[in-house]
Amino acid sequence: MTNRLADTKSLYLRKHAENPIDWWTWCDEALETARAQNKPIFLSIGYSSCHWCTVMEGEAFSDLAIAQYMNANFLPIKVDREERPDLDSIYMQSLQMMTGQGGWPLNAFLSPDDLVPFYAGTYFPVDPRYGRPGFLQVLQALRNYYDTEKEELRQRKAVILEALLTSAVLQNDGSQEVADQELLQRGWEVCTGIISPKQVGNSFPMIPYGELVLRGSRFNYQSRYDGLQVSTQRGLNLALGGIYDHVAGGFHRYTVDPTWTVPHFEKMLYDNGQIVEYLADLWSAGIEEPAFKRAVAGTVKWLQREMTAPSGYFYAAQDADSFTNPIDTEPEEGAFYVWSYQELQQLLTTEELTELEQQFTVSVNGNFEGKNVLQRLHPGELSETLEVALSKLFTVRYGATPDALATFPPARDNQEAKITNWPGRIPAVTDTKMIVAWNSLMISGLARAGEVFQEPSYLELATTAAKFILDHQFVDGRFHRLNYEGEATVLAQSEDYALFIKALLDLQQADLENADWLEKAIALQDEFNDFLWSVELGGYFNTSSDNSQDLIIRERSFADNATPSANGVAIANLVRLSLLTDNLHYLDLAESGLKAFKGVMNESPQGCPSLFTALDWYRNCTLIRSNTEQIKSLMPKYLPTTAFSVVSDLPDGSVGLVCQGLKCLPAPGSLEELLLQVQRSQNRG
Repeated sequence: MTNRLADTKSLYLRKHAENPIDWWTWCDEALETARAQNKPIFLSIGYSSCHWCTVMEGEAFSDLAIAQYMNANFLPIKVDREERPDLDSIYMQSLQMMTGQGGWPLNAFLSPDDLVPFYAGTYFPVDPRYGRPGFLQVLQALRNYYDTEKEELRQRKAVILEALLTSAVLQNDGSQEVADQELLQRGWEVCTGIISPKQVGNSFPMIPYGELVLRGSRFNYQSRYDGLQVSTQRGLNLALGGIYDHVAGGFHRYTVDPTWTVPHFEKMLYDNGQIVEYLADLWSAGIEEPAFKRAVAGTVKWLQREMTAPSGYFYAAQDADSFTNPIDTEPEEGAFYVWSYQELQQLLTTEELTELEQQFTVSVNGNFEGKNVLQRLHPGELSETLEVALSKLFTVRYGATPDALATFPPARDNQEAKITNWPGRIPAVTDTKMIVAWNSLMISGLARAGEVFQEPSYLELATTAAKFILDHQFVDGRFHRLNYEGEATVLAQSEDYALFIKALLDLQQADLENADWLEKAIALQDEFNDFLWSVELGGYFNTSSDNSQDLIIRERSFADNATPSANGVAIANLVRLSLLTDNLHYLDLAESGLKAFKGVMNESPQGCPSLFTALDWYRNCTLIRSNTEQIKSLMPKYLPTTAFSVVSDLPDGSVGLVCQGLKCLPAPGSLEELLLQVQRSQNRG
């Protein structure tokens, strides 16, 4: 027997459809029912490729005793964080306030009358272990607390709500006096330190940090850090590390070690889009490392083969876990990707295995539960022998050679993964929903990589995905965030607007003769301003003014997480739009947005690299006006605060015009002179 979640479109929610828990989705009826029955709400938030979410689904949420108590004493609500990042952000902040840390699954207990949380945690085991109480014990204690400690409950909620409201307002505490150039240098210094090599902990891509460090390296700050070296090392860690799938392309989510060796194996679209753009930028900055180009090309092939819908948009994610045998009851982490030494001996010639051992982390004992995750030991080109060896591994995994396999159909759930007669290994489940923000990151990455590596096919792939969004994500004149097999749903949030506008501007810069991209960006920016701009505070709210009734606060996202902050990207977009349209209203909004977040940038620079990128755009924005031929020669170069505009009526003897914000420089007579003007314009501090 299934519960309400069986009828949802979310893969994550449907994974809980056979739980004995009487799950609701987040909706008015659920909230009203909780109030009418005076039941505290158990809100559980996760996502489809979350390993510990999957563990808890199979343990606590499948336990009959827990379900009986839960159903009688709480109103349980399941939320897919990828559908509702606004809810996730609010209650994640609450969790961090209560415990000092966050993570998923995010499990919070809310009062039904005001939706304010009074307790929160992450993974709860069925029985006490890992230093954590058993989940039934937690439920019993919290229901008793809710019933008997009314005054303490009221005071506890008041403290949490006040903290949430205070954080939403973002008081500046006098830091407005900090000079922009000083603030930018301080932010660069702190963020460079964050991604400098470390000796402990997990390793995440953290691309907004790498991007800021790379762009800031042109300032030649007096610092203990070499920005170009730090940003290059981040690229090498990504392109050589076990975080990259050297057999079939695509980047995993992160590694569980500081050496970039053993990944947590899920592949997220948002990581891959950002990394493609970052590696292309490194190449354009003069770091022409062959491993960067190979990783980009391999990731695009993976995207085309496994992550592109027939209608052209990109799927959201692939799970970390997969089955080794159709009769297994539970999938294994990394099973699709790792290799035993015995397998390698059987599959490869002696010469191939010897060279693989010389160039990759391969050993008899392995580096992950007796198996081998492939990590490159050296940069540079891979030999033909190694490429043949990796092709053999690809063939075993997929049941066909790389050249023969143009598309590989997704397994949409565990049941489909197990019953399909796969020609190779059983693949991990793919979440096939379309998320505008994540597609936008990949569109931007493809557009930039197409420019840098002179690969028109990259731009074609980006263009098709962007056209799908333009054609399908507007319903009754409003922009929508998700698409499930052709059906648009959920009003767009700030990250969807900001990142898709950026993608449209990136396409416009890569395809200068197509005026539609800029026109679409302007129209979408108007909607963004109308529904999400905060007139009183500055910056953009996470959710629109007509879709925030069920939120206890309206947040303005400024912190970078796995994806760039919406306001950081949005403010940079406004500067770019002001350059391309000569409309100074955009520049006024950008200035207001930076003013709104200046206190945060000064007090917590470690959390908001994208805002510093926006500040760089605001201070050093540069427009190059020239003919198409000259601009195309400039596109592959690293010019991080520069926009291009095609003009036909240049001054006699000139190759173009360079404009610094609101003024233009003397017309240069040569490309060398133009580039010198651009370099100076981009460093006006």
